[in-house]
Amino acid sequence: MIIDRLIQRITELHNPTVVGLDPRLEMVPAHIREAAYAEHGHTPRAAAEAFYQFNVGLIDAVADIVPAVKPQVAMYEQYGAAGMDAYIRTIAYAKSKGLIIIGDIKRGDIASTAEAYSDGHIGRVDVGGEKSAVFGEDFITVNPYLGYDSVEPYLQNCKDYDAGLFILVKTSNKRSGDIQDLVLGEDGRTIYEKVGQYVSDWGADMIGGSGFSAVGAVVGATYPAQAEKLRTNMPHTFFLVPGYGAQGGKAEDLAVCFNKDGIGAIVNSSRGIIAAYKLAAYKDTFDEAHYAEAARQAALDMKADLRRCISC
Repeated sequence: MIIDRLIQRITELHNPTVVGLDPRLEMVPAHIREAAYAEHGHTPRAAAEAFYQFNVGLIDAVADIVPAVKPQVAMYEQYGAAGMDAYIRTIAYAKSKGLIIIGDIKRGDIASTAEAYSDGHIGRVDVGGEKSAVFGEDFITVNPYLGYDSVEPYLQNCKDYDAGLFILVKTSNKRSGDIQDLVLGEDGRTIYEKVGQYVSDWGADMIGGSGFSAVGAVVGATYPAQAEKLRTNMPHTFFLVPGYGAQGGKAEDLAVCFNKDGIGAIVNSSRGIIAAYKLAAYKDTFDEAHYAEAARQAALDMKADLRRCISC
């Protein structure tokens, strides 16, 4: 089961880090941008090609020290067909290097629309009786706030094609509490707690040998008290934890997302790794020509920081 493979890889590497591949053009070193502009002009195709070449360097640098990468589809989708081609090629290249792919797509729709998203990203599309994989992610993120019928179409594909979900429960953004922290009824439970219970229920029949379900939850590092409550209430749910680093989440804060064995979550860092060569901690050592080496060092530093607080 995919969740067991993810946990096995985390354990082998002693590293619950996922690198977010969320490139922006200003992050891409000039030599990569200029090569893309020379071939394709100042066009969406050039931006997409720059992203892909940037990602290849990053993937090569971290593939042996992290278990997974998490490309954010919006960064690619803004450039249209060329951007989506770069997204697909990035996934294929990362998989060729043995990485597990978490597609950060945050889809949230119902009925045939949700089925189409599911078939394209983690299932198969049927063309004249022939079924094909398109995007090829191992996990994807989804938004459950339209209710069960916005999640149901994904569950069967998870079972049929050994894929997984990370469902938004308590997100890391500053205003998430506007909705997620609202109290429901007289029992004092919040919306995020109720959604957490739903996520546990939806994944109850997809628990692997590790004791965790292939249906996981997105739980932000920036709200440790809420994360601790969810960890207690969701013992079989694996967490994808955004918010570390640039958003203010610290290793000490997110330790509550893990169980006593140091298992139970994977922690995302995006620009803190992929744009490390621009950060004060690294720019005196690594210039932009060595952006990939800077990213590798940042990933190793994150691993060490997490292991101060988490035994895995």
